Amino acid sequence: MTNEQLIPDYIFETSWEVCNKVGGIYTVLSTRANTLQTRFRDRVFFIGPDRQEKQDHLFTESDSLYAEWREHALAKSNLRVRIGRWNIPGNPIVILVDFRPFFEIKNKIYVQAWEHYQVDSLHAYGDYDEASMFSYAAGKVVKSFYLYNLSRNDKVIYHAHEWMTGLGALYLQINVPEIATIFTTHATSIGRSIAGNNKPLYDYLFVYNGDQMAVELNMQSKHSIEKQTAHHVDCFTTVSEITQKECRQLLGKAADAILINGFEDGFVPGNYAFGGKRKRARTIMLQVANNLLGTDWGDDTLIVATSGRYEFKNKGIDIFLEALSRLRTENLNRNVLAFIYVPAWINGPRGDLKARLKSKEQFPVSLNLPLMTHNLKDEGRDQILNRMRSLGFNSRPDEKVKVIFVPCYLDGKDGIFNKDYYDLLTGQDLSVYPSYYEPWGYTPLESLAFRVPTITTDLTGFGSWVKNLDRCHGIRDGVEVLHRTDGNYLQVADEIKDTISFYAASTDEEVSKMRRRASKVAKQALWEHFIAHYYQAYDIALRHAEKRLNQLGINYKRKRS
Repeated sequence: MTNEQLIPDYIFETSWEVCNKVGGIYTVLSTRANTLQTRFRDRVFFIGPDRQEKQDHLFTESDSLYAEWREHALAKSNLRVRIGRWNIPGNPIVILVDFRPFFEIKNKIYVQAWEHYQVDSLHAYGDYDEASMFSYAAGKVVKSFYLYNLSRNDKVIYHAHEWMTGLGALYLQINVPEIATIFTTHATSIGRSIAGNNKPLYDYLFVYNGDQMAVELNMQSKHSIEKQTAHHVDCFTTVSEITQKECRQLLGKAADAILINGFEDGFVPGNYAFGGKRKRARTIMLQVANNLLGTDWGDDTLIVATSGRYEFKNKGIDIFLEALSRLRTENLNRNVLAFIYVPAWINGPRGDLKARLKSKEQFPVSLNLPLMTHNLKDEGRDQILNRMRSLGFNSRPDEKVKVIFVPCYLDGKDGIFNKDYYDLLTGQDLSVYPSYYEPWGYTPLESLAFRVPTITTDLTGFGSWVKNLDRCHGIRDGVEVLHRTDGNYLQVADEIKDTISFYAASTDEEVSKMRRRASKVAKQALWEHFIAHYYQAYDIALRHAEKRLNQLGINYKRKRS
């Protein structure tokens, strides 16, 4: 067998987050698309769920793309799709699949998955059915496309992301063995659940049994499809050495390749536009804060922030608040304004804050409950708000550390800031992402790309990667990676506090150096450096598919790239 790396002719990549902005996987796919399009022009197809009006601003439908296939093949097979372009750099082809018709036969589908792969769908609940029907429908669509448009001479990859897409990958293993399958777990369902349920993940990882924990945490079905997909696809992958440890222990299968998450920096403002954007962002951030808090803080304020999904412990929101509380006892030479950008269950923007923002008056007294910018529907049960209250934030007007909870999606239409997340990120001085569970971690990487130095931990895939870089040894080099374990919570809080204090006391020249170095670290994480890992995974998958076909007795002619 030759050592020449096999390159696919066609790639089908499926995820619940195609044209559906939910979390970090959206960033993985949307930033990498342009790199793949450059090499595989319009031979890369992204497949996502048809959410219709929820995603139409991200999707431009086309009547001409593969019209013959749609007319002659799809119409006869109960498959309803929309085909068009994803409105991201590279404008790749997207197939959005209507999976609703398959709910009628879901029990039959689950029986087949059990008979072939022992996938346990008996304990399914929540989003399992919806995700599985999408995954199955996506597999059927790719089968139809392959049989109508391609041949055995074409080397084809089907790349499935997370447990939500496992069923389709297993379907193709049986029904179109010519297609090479890749499965990526971005975070094991059991690992995330262990961490989210306040169980010590790292100290006791070596004794956890994935199947046993799935029963204890009521995660049998999600764990089952994830585990069986990992064991049966042609190439199983994950995103960092952190999750590789979980895969070995909890899934009983080490990943065949690690696909480090890169990004493209085309959305980062250039030097000419950056200064203006930063100034406008700081103006609105300080305006909101002063009207909410009754303060008159100026541009010398140190603006710090964290952001992400609402995972109070996993994302380190708890330890961020603890660090800020301890920062209040420091002898600070400037005010510190901290924002927590974490979407929650809101009831719209605060009317009293909107009224103040429209007024030209200066208000010397804070609003009632000056802790948040939007009204919460279940205020009494909100973890972030309750912790802020218990720590006594914003209780005294003369305190130099203030915290504001922004519980909405920053999409430019939130009613208070009316700017998107990246615009506000431009205005920050420092970011803090002290995650306890974070398989990769795009938020600190994006922060660095926007020249905002960041604090993170070595329990993130990104933080672990940074620690292996040459000449990156702390916040002076743009990123502070703190050592975090199951038991050093208070130590990490103190280290965050000390790092913020150091940054606040730094001179303008020192800050400028840190900001430049932060940007240089981000440049080392561009997709152009990491895409080679994907080519390695394609090669592994294609070779395993070839071996399977030979075992099945199918004549498979490998076409050279």
